[in-house]
Amino acid sequence: MKIEKKDWERKEIFDFFSEMSNPFYMVTFTVDVTQLYDHVKKHNLSFYYSFIYLCSRAINSIEAFRYTLLNGELHLLEERIPSFTDLKKGSEQFHIVTIPCTGSMEEFCRTAAQTSKAQTCFINTDNDTNNYIYYTCLPWVELTALSNERDMNPDDAVPRIAWGKYKEENGRKRLNLSIELNHRFVDGLHIGRFYEALSQLISKLDT
Repeated sequence: MKIEKKDWERKEIFDFFSEMSNPFYMVTFTVDVTQLYDHVKKHNLSFYYSFIYLCSRAINSIEAFRYTLLNGELHLLEERIPSFTDLKKGSEQFHIVTIPCTGSMEEFCRTAAQTSKAQTCFINTDNDTNNYIYYTCLPWVELTALSNERDMNPDDAVPRIAWGKYKEENGRKRLNLSIELNHRFVDGLHIGRFYEALSQLISKLDT
C-alpha cells in the first residue's frame, strides 16, 4: 500500500536520518527460549526453522518493520518474507532459502526442510524483492553481536536478524538475538515491541 510521505507521522525522523551516510544500527538482546526448546523437542521440530517462524510472525505484527521504499515512494508491505541461510547435511557451504511465513509452525518447518533439501543453487533470485527479513545463525558460538554485509543503499529497509548458541542459566535456556535495522524506518521502541511480541508467541507454546 502506497503511503503519502508528506502525511506520514514519521516524516521528520525519516528526513533527519536520511541525511546520514550510514543510517543503519544494530542491537543485541537476550531472549528466553526455554519454552520454545521444550516445544520443538516434544514435537520433533527444527529449533532454527521454528525460531525463524516466530520471529517473522513477531516482525510482521509491528507496522514499523513493514515500511519500505519502492522507486523512491513509501509503501507499507502486507508482510515480510523470511530469507535465511541453511546448511545441507554434511556440507560446509551454506545456501539461502526463501519461503513465505504461512500456515502453522509445524507446516513452516516441513516446507523449509523440503525446500532447503531440494534447492540446488546458492540463492534463487527469480522473485527477488525487498520485502524480506534476512536471517542467519551461528550455532557454534554464543553470539554477542553480528553485523551484515550490504551495499550502502540508504533505502534498504530489510531487517537482518541473527543469533548464536543458547546458554544455560539457572535452568533456563537463553540466546542473544542481534537485529540490524535502518533508523529511517525503525526505532528502539519498535525493537522493544518486537521483543514483547516474540516473547508472547513463545509463552503460548505447549511443552
